[in-house]
Amino acid sequence: MPRLTRADIHAAWREKVGPVWKSRLAAGGGAVVLGLVALAFARLADLAQEQFDHLIAAAPYAPLVLTPTGFVLIVWLTRTLSPQSRGSGIPQVIAASGDVEDAVKRRLISLRTSSFKLVATLMGILCGAAVGREGPTVQIGASIMVASHRLLRLPLNSAVMIAGGAAGVAAAFNTPIAGVAFAIEELAAAYEQRLALLVMGAVMVAGLVTLGLAGDYVYFGVVHGALEPMRALPAAILIGIVGGMAGGLFSRLMLFAARSFDFARQRPLLTALLCGLGVAIIGVFTGGLTWGTGYAAARILVEGGEQPIYFAPAKFVASLLTASGGLPGGIFAPSLSIGAGLGGVMADIFPDDSRSAIVLLGMIAYFVGVVRAPLTAVVIVSEMTADRAMILPLFAAAIIADGAARIVCKERLYHGLAAPFRKPKAEPIETMAGDTGPPPTPEKPG
Repeated sequence: MPRLTRADIHAAWREKVGPVWKSRLAAGGGAVVLGLVALAFARLADLAQEQFDHLIAAAPYAPLVLTPTGFVLIVWLTRTLSPQSRGSGIPQVIAASGDVEDAVKRRLISLRTSSFKLVATLMGILCGAAVGREGPTVQIGASIMVASHRLLRLPLNSAVMIAGGAAGVAAAFNTPIAGVAFAIEELAAAYEQRLALLVMGAVMVAGLVTLGLAGDYVYFGVVHGALEPMRALPAAILIGIVGGMAGGLFSRLMLFAARSFDFARQRPLLTALLCGLGVAIIGVFTGGLTWGTGYAAARILVEGGEQPIYFAPAKFVASLLTASGGLPGGIFAPSLSIGAGLGGVMADIFPDDSRSAIVLLGMIAYFVGVVRAPLTAVVIVSEMTADRAMILPLFAAAIIADGAARIVCKERLYHGLAAPFRKPKAEPIETMAGDTGPPPTPEKPG
């Protein structure tokens, strides 16, 4: 048996052992950093919302000046310093999955872009924009994961970036399973990933169905106020249709605004000013219900409280204006709050059922209508509310909402918004005969 020399051991380490441990260190270290950044981001967002609340308590009409001015400033800074940070952040990650190296060069998923996005999102919350922090956290997560691999000189691929985006969802919502679901359902598109979705979906659905039927018999018992699956079916069908179509309408309007408004492209600052003024007017006239993420208003509804009937449509318009204004910021949290408001309105149709349960159905239905990721939506809401007894009604509403949203808007929102961020395709050079190829070499004069 040949004796291993020190050179052989070093060679084996460089070729086999070293890359494995470096890869684990990059992934683990990146995830830890992302978790810390996400926690800090969440805390700063809460502080920004508190500061804005203090401001409007002291001067209720101040947003009529602050909000449109803030919109213009943020859009100007974004276009000047970091154009790739505009919008949610999830379309950038989807676009980058096709060519990670090119995306890094174009700063779609760079630390500089993500850092600016974090600051700009906080600025948006400070001036009353209806934005969420989850989409930005996805872009931040992808950037951190890519940076950790580049630091250790490891090769980049779509899996690295998608893992970072998934970790971003998990860290933003504190929902680990939802992060995995979102990565496969929304960020990934290859055949092997679709197969993984099928397998994962079957496993998760099987486990969650047993929880829905047998109850949460482990340790802490069952959340009260849930509906039995058969009793909840009529509500799930109706709310699934209404919520899915409403979410699909939001997606359709967003895509229309992104593609069809020459005015917004030619006059971005004026567009930001008008959108900001609209958000300010809605916020003032609704008593501040539509400012920011909408978490506080949604929490009241989930816990069985009530909001005015105009909350959902007002938040819908405020979120649409904010997203169309060109600001960095997500639509996850606003969508959940709009869905909760829709559920609160429809709870009056089912007075004998748990109000909280109907609100959860509305939250799921509208969110799926916008994002078109039913599995992710169910897992997010279930993990956030710790309510597994509603699994089957939530799944029913999510599946129905997905189908209803397709009727209104066939294209998925994030994939449609990703188009401007994708790597431009090289145009083929046409010859005189119409064939592609290099132009003919001109003949030298004889």
